Amino acid sequence: MRIIGWILVNAIAIGIAAWALPGIEVQGDSLPAKALTLLVVGAIFGLIGATVKPLLKTLSFCFIVLTLGLLLLVINAAMLMLTSWISHKVGFGLYVDTFWWTAIFGSIIISIASAVLGALVPDEQ
Repeated sequence: MRIIGWILVNAIAIGIAAWALPGIEVQGDSLPAKALTLLVVGAIFGLIGATVKPLLKTLSFCFIVLTLGLLLLVINAAMLMLTSWISHKVGFGLYVDTFWWTAIFGSIIISIASAVLGALVPDEQ
């Protein structure tokens, strides 16, 4: 159940970013098609966040410290661009126009929305 909750949190956060920024678009003809796309993209984003992101953070730890954490914004934006690319290859369309500034602001919005929504989802223990 926890995985389903985090997929929903990711989907809602990406939906908020797509609503707030004109450069991020979720493909779908109808509302159910867009909701399905957001769920698949949320799962892809969660999978990338669980596998690729820790590796990048480990490899770039010195640069993260050197930039006082600002490199984390770039890493998050890269994860959003990678999610866009993979979702397009899978057949579910999340389109992010540009890395600078759309993906950067999108990653900020997704991080804030995920933190707020994650605080509302209870942890199972």
